[in-house]
Amino acid sequence: MYYAITVTKVMIVSDSSELRTEIASFLSLIEVQIVEVSSGQQVRDQVQRYEPDLLISDMQVGSMGGYAIVLDLRLEESGGRQNHTPVLLLLDRRPDVFLAKRSGAEGYLVKPLTGTKLRKAVTALLEGNTFEDESFQPTQTTVR
Repeated sequence: MYYAITVTKVMIVSDSSELRTEIASFLSLIEVQIVEVSSGQQVRDQVQRYEPDLLISDMQVGSMGGYAIVLDLRLEESGGRQNHTPVLLLLDRRPDVFLAKRSGAEGYLVKPLTGTKLRKAVTALLEGNTFEDESFQPTQTTVR
């Protein structure tokens, strides 16, 4: 008797090898197969080739950043040329939250990253949920 073993595949997209290494290190505590991509222009082909369960993309990736990567993937998906791939965007600054929410990504984190927060976001997205970095939610003020 043969058993199929499914391995969760996570694609990391960044032109920074240091960031890709940091993310892979944070994810080493959970069992995932890592696929690294260093250029936004390669993402569509690599997603079709590896069919990742989750894509983690830096917001700034050379000439095709995270926002454009998500839009490209969603266009391919809506055209029936590609399956849906959940995306976690890694943002450099708080104003990027607006773009992340409009892009169609299922989640976002604002750098600097921590292993705990990254693993929490990855787990949420792999379970089919969304994830928003709680540290950058608007504060509630009470008017008296």
